Amino acid sequence: MNGTRKGAGAASVPCALTIAGSDSGGGAGIQADLKTFHAHGVHGLSAITAITSQNTCGVNAVHAVPLAHVRSQLAAVFGDFPVAAVKTGMLGSAAVTRLVAREMAARKPAWLVVDPVMIATSGARLLDEQAVDILAGELIPLADVLTPNLPEAEALLGRPIRTPAECDAAGAALLGLGAAGVLLKGGHADGAEVVDRYYDARGVLELRHPRLPLEGHGTGCTLAAAIAAELAQGRSPRSAVRRAVAYVDRALRRSYRPGGGDVHVLRH
Repeated sequence: MNGTRKGAGAASVPCALTIAGSDSGGGAGIQADLKTFHAHGVHGLSAITAITSQNTCGVNAVHAVPLAHVRSQLAAVFGDFPVAAVKTGMLGSAAVTRLVAREMAARKPAWLVVDPVMIATSGARLLDEQAVDILAGELIPLADVLTPNLPEAEALLGRPIRTPAECDAAGAALLGLGAAGVLLKGGHADGAEVVDRYYDARGVLELRHPRLPLEGHGTGCTLAAAIAAELAQGRSPRSAVRRAVAYVDRALRRSYRPGGGDVHVLRH
């Protein structure tokens, strides 16, 4: 998975693929990913795994895209475009998670960013429990960058993560699952600062920024998509992570409330 980025062929603009769910409210999921790719000068490709009925107040329903059609979307995209980077988001089920893991293992994209989407901000579960073992055992080992928030890391490891020492232990444990790099996001922790920690073979890189007094929607999707876009543009993983975190901070500072809910949508 690591090494020299595959060439973009005759394309003058790098192509990045998001494999995720659709957000009818336009703030997260496929919609946020494609806006992020566009903002980074990357051509966005998509394979939709689920269609959600949601808005700024919550998720009302989730309809899984048939497995055969997810496979068909991936075949269509990889059959035509020079995919420079792939980002996975909401996969929803064990079957889709296994399909995506097997497709990534077979197609070997130059860069793979895995956002282990499990629970929506509203509390709605977006990944069934049977899929967690497949995620940990089959997809995460292929990841160049894994981007869990604290609740997702706790679900993957089966233990609480509260202190900086526990974050470091979690980072090591997640690297032990096979990911080349782990961005442990600190948005769910307490404190005046948000501390995101990136772990790789070189150690830990801490990225600090002031905590903003608002609730963002689509921040995790946007961050993982920004990392993928930076990788597609030729950045190293550490540089991609640093630049993506700064991008999300800027987009969140300029966020707005398009609906009736309390959440803010990023200005991509």
